[in-house]
Amino acid sequence: MTMTARDGIGTLTEKEKQTLRLIVRGHDAKSTARSLNLSVHTINERLRDARRKMAVSSSREAARILFEAEGERSAPPTPELSGDTQIGEDAPSSAPDQDEAPGKGVGPAARRPAMLIGVLVMTLALALLALLAMPHSAPPVPPPADSAKAPNAAVVDTARNWLALLDQSRWDDSYRLTGKAFRKANSVQVWTAASNKARVPLGGMVSRVLESQQYLPAPPEGYQVVKFRTAFANKAEAVETVTLEQEDGAWRIVAVTID
Repeated sequence: MTMTARDGIGTLTEKEKQTLRLIVRGHDAKSTARSLNLSVHTINERLRDARRKMAVSSSREAARILFEAEGERSAPPTPELSGDTQIGEDAPSSAPDQDEAPGKGVGPAARRPAMLIGVLVMTLALALLALLAMPHSAPPVPPPADSAKAPNAAVVDTARNWLALLDQSRWDDSYRLTGKAFRKANSVQVWTAASNKARVPLGGMVSRVLESQQYLPAPPEGYQVVKFRTAFANKAEAVETVTLEQEDGAWRIVAVTID
């Protein structure tokens, strides 16, 4: 991290930090806006101001730098898992921007429920889970170099099989397949309680179709992000995003979101 970027963190507002923390948890601008019940325009304004203050050109980079800086001062938080509430893509511009920012790291904020499972004690911004919707004034962010390649079958199968464990409410088995960072920050009891609260109400899985698989280059060895378009008995259309990291020669789950 450059000194300019480190100094810039001190100038960020709590709402700008809140937005970057949600980016780290696996949201893009659209889902961040939905989670905070704000407009996409408001989220893009926050990201633009954060990039300017930290003197970086990428919101992903800004989120990564903030995550690393806060990781030096505090332990990773426990993730929040709750049901998703559908709202409009872009809330009215007159809506007040009064959401409370999370505390240190990427802990839960007071907001509408959003399906958010994830543990990120990683040196990466999982801003990174989707292409960020950037404001028109910012330079476009190119997709990862190998985004056009055929899906990695081993990665996709690992993600699909892990989601099947959630379909069967096999929380203990799914927990054992998560990465070390996930297990360090979450006990199996926390994971089970959160899953029962958010996954069970969706009902049985009706169909699950691969939407995309993407490699995200980042230290130490990069991450794989797999998206499925899924229908549940009580939610006709959802997008499941599973992030994996290679650990001891095997793929391990480090985050999952359901929007």
